[in-house]
Amino acid sequence: MESLSSEHDRLAAEQRTQRLRILGLNAVEAEATFDRIARLAASFTHSPLAMVNFVNDERQMFRGMYVPTSPEDTADADGVTIPFDLTNVAREAPGDYGFCPHVVAQQTQLALDDVFDYPRFKGNPLVNDLGVRSYLGTPLRDNTGMILGTVCVADFRPRAWDRHLKQGMHELTETLLSEFRLRDSLLAQQQELFAVFDGAPFPIMLTEGPEHMLRYANGKQGHAFGMIRQFTPGRLALPGLETVGVFNAMDDALSTGRTTTLPQVSLRTFDSPTPQHFSFLCTPVRTSPGAPFKGVLTVAMSSAGQSYGAEPQAFSSNVQQQFERLGGGPL
Repeated sequence: MESLSSEHDRLAAEQRTQRLRILGLNAVEAEATFDRIARLAASFTHSPLAMVNFVNDERQMFRGMYVPTSPEDTADADGVTIPFDLTNVAREAPGDYGFCPHVVAQQTQLALDDVFDYPRFKGNPLVNDLGVRSYLGTPLRDNTGMILGTVCVADFRPRAWDRHLKQGMHELTETLLSEFRLRDSLLAQQQELFAVFDGAPFPIMLTEGPEHMLRYANGKQGHAFGMIRQFTPGRLALPGLETVGVFNAMDDALSTGRTTTLPQVSLRTFDSPTPQHFSFLCTPVRTSPGAPFKGVLTVAMSSAGQSYGAEPQAFSSNVQQQFERLGGGPL
């Protein structure tokens, strides 16, 4: 029975991680929407610590967080001074740290009025490291019903989490449903953009983050350089492109925010018995103006008469504008 339960938990964690990747939430990165919810949770419950916590198969990611930021904020509603400097609390933790993993596993709200009343919890690292004595965590469900993590608050003294506070936390958590719906809507719009790339006569791939995890590749990309699964780190999965310097060019595009060109490299492809000559155009992309660049769209043009249809810079500018018109969302 234990092995069946363990297997169920493993599969659930994998599915949750996949959903977080799709939504663009599988990273340790502060986000204003989630920070605002954490701040509201702390204010509503008069708690010194609050988080919007996403849990994947390896770690917890606090994309929303509220902690006291000045000395005058370090006393709770009863004037009790917080015994720790919380300004440098990390936005990530191991997968078994604290109480949120229990909320995700049990799929129900967890209220601990005094951690010391529960032998299974009082030895938790969160108690030893920060002195947490009470905790209220609520499952964070997306618009499909999948639990992605928690919205939680904690205090450094025992306290009673009454029905009003518990219900309020449920209602606050549900306000994030609109955020997940918006992300799914923007994903649908991205798919429409990708449909245009599907028919292109040259390889195209979109990667995300410094590891260049694959979010999209058209058929030509797979036929020429190899089919790889979505969200696979491209540098490891496509050694041929790594060898000729394509991923270095992608690094430059992502770090500088400027289009990078890798001209005339020779490499073997899966769809030709002889080496082919390509030029690569690496365009940094973001999903709203002013946001940081999070992805790179890489186009490979062979020397066999193909062109970008316009000057490379014009092509890259058009790509950037199309993504930015999406107005935010996953990438």
